[in-house]
Amino acid sequence: MGKMVIYPGSFDPITNGHLSILRRALTIFDSITIAVASDPMKKTLFTLAERMEMIRESIKKDDKVFVESFSGLLVNYVVSKKSNIILRGLRALSDFEYEFQLSLMNRKLNGNIQTVFLMTDYRWFYISSTIIKEAASLGGTINGLVPEIVCKKLKEKFAVNKPENKGG
Repeated sequence: MGKMVIYPGSFDPITNGHLSILRRALTIFDSITIAVASDPMKKTLFTLAERMEMIRESIKKDDKVFVESFSGLLVNYVVSKKSNIILRGLRALSDFEYEFQLSLMNRKLNGNIQTVFLMTDYRWFYISSTIIKEAASLGGTINGLVPEIVCKKLKEKFAVNKPENKGG
């Protein structure tokens, strides 16, 4: 099967920044498993099933990318997939500090695990899932920042929570 990397995250929701990292990583690795974290302690806007559906729809044309969920320790999941490589994307120095700590902890838990960091493309430097959700919740335009399916799902999600505009 060649060199496979695990790309973990909550992907709540997946953004074009994530997809940029994914496409660039495919020039380095033979295949990528997007590992969607199933953490009941973390509050997400989208359910695990919704997040996985949006990811699958966003990457449906790529037969080198797989989407699975995982729970528990990431290093255990990586080993279960017969890999030893974790892929992480970076935007800013603050990302690096946090990701560096995670990487060191993962190496402490399993010394065979390597983490590969890719800087995001400059076009996506300023976006994050959190910022996308906030903008969408306030009616902002997020077209071009996330896949089309994510735009649709965010509009549906926030239309349910939006109070009717009653003119005065």
